[in-house]
Amino acid sequence: MDIRDAIRRIHDAPDGPEVGAFFEFTGTILQGYSPLRPMRVKKDSDSDRDRDVALDLMKTLRASKAPQFVEDMVGTVYPSWRGRTDDDIASVANRIFERAAAGRVYPEVWHLINAHHNKGHTVVIATAGPPYVAQAAARALDCGHVLSTSLEKRDGVLTGLVDGPVLWRRAKAHAVRKFAETNGIDLKLSFGYCHGSDDVELLSAVGFAGAVNPDRTLAKIAEQKQWPVLTFASRGAVSPVQVGRTFAGYGGFFGAVGLGLTKGAVKRDHRLGVDAAIGMSADVALRIAGVDVNLRGVENVWSRRPAVFIFNHQSQADALVLAKVLRGGFTGITKKEMASSKLFGPILRIADAVFIDRADSASAREALRPVADTLKSGLSIVIAPEGTRSLTPGVGPFKKGAFHIAQQAGVPIVPVIIRNAGELMWKHGRVLRRGTVDVVVEKPIDVARWKKDDFEKNIAEVQRMYRRYLENWPRD
Repeated sequence: MDIRDAIRRIHDAPDGPEVGAFFEFTGTILQGYSPLRPMRVKKDSDSDRDRDVALDLMKTLRASKAPQFVEDMVGTVYPSWRGRTDDDIASVANRIFERAAAGRVYPEVWHLINAHHNKGHTVVIATAGPPYVAQAAARALDCGHVLSTSLEKRDGVLTGLVDGPVLWRRAKAHAVRKFAETNGIDLKLSFGYCHGSDDVELLSAVGFAGAVNPDRTLAKIAEQKQWPVLTFASRGAVSPVQVGRTFAGYGGFFGAVGLGLTKGAVKRDHRLGVDAAIGMSADVALRIAGVDVNLRGVENVWSRRPAVFIFNHQSQADALVLAKVLRGGFTGITKKEMASSKLFGPILRIADAVFIDRADSASAREALRPVADTLKSGLSIVIAPEGTRSLTPGVGPFKKGAFHIAQQAGVPIVPVIIRNAGELMWKHGRVLRRGTVDVVVEKPIDVARWKKDDFEKNIAEVQRMYRRYLENWPRD
């Protein structure tokens, strides 16, 4: 069964919260880590003690849940957290998820979860490990419930002991049944998604089971029970070839920037040089990295200029994709930290980018004042209304700034919807994978007549348009 069939199966299910969707965490939502190749812990921990906790949290993300996993957690990991609070561990877990683990979330899972949300189903993450990293994932994926192994606390402080059963095998299935009974969920109408053979009892408890990248034993059981199998592409370590392509792409990027600017210097036309640099650098870098761009709505790129082009921000690769699509005649608005970048700061300054302090809303508003003049001079701008890159393919809340700028300058908003960029280079990734990025450029939106009282409603409608595209991308 492919992802489209799985989503159709969800669409055919009844609406409402009495239908549950139970996702096992490691191996199903998140590609797990082999115990033989523990993930490199980031160096931004506040202390050596936090680094130890981070290493322990990595152990909870092992793809295999063999008996020794439970023994290691109960006998070694949890006792080492004695004296810490939930907030202590959760703080480290949040950094681990955002900085590293989120890059191993299967994008297909987001589509499954989103399909369940659209049906009003109750979405639950179930894990044999402690709650911390799973809760960080639940927030990113908008899942309302996490079932996990509970840790004992006294006066809010962890004792190092387990409070109740470890949610493994039969205990996890029992927790799912108890949750369903407590919350009025009909398990016969519900869905289950698991990776390992230790979760056969959970899958047997629901009416619609699905084996996700199953291990060998679960694959055989799924075949016997006629459970559909979902196979998702690996989110594991990148290959040396991909690393080499990425660095070669960077080299080609800077070389093309230099050629473009030289062209402008020869012609004594600054803007000609910038536009040549934008188009050439994107073409060269993406070609070397093995990335294709599939564009729809090319006529909308040029139908109304100048304009405020808005885009959903998932990846550092977005800049290259936008440069390839828009070609030239624009500048960007970016965080002030980029101005000090040794690699990209000088290029952004040459391209007349506007740097804003996202932590200082008053300063940001002041920095944006000249942007209206830039637009009136004929130069378009590009801005991410979410304000920052997303950890998932979803779309975060849109801020008003881009829409106010367009209204003040008397220019349209042009939506650019990007799909797959986050899969090829996720938010904190450094290596660009080969693949295809899909882009739709929608018709310009005239915001000149938007009334103040309707501003938020109109922005929300634009945001919903992005979500509709990402949830149901048009097929060729």
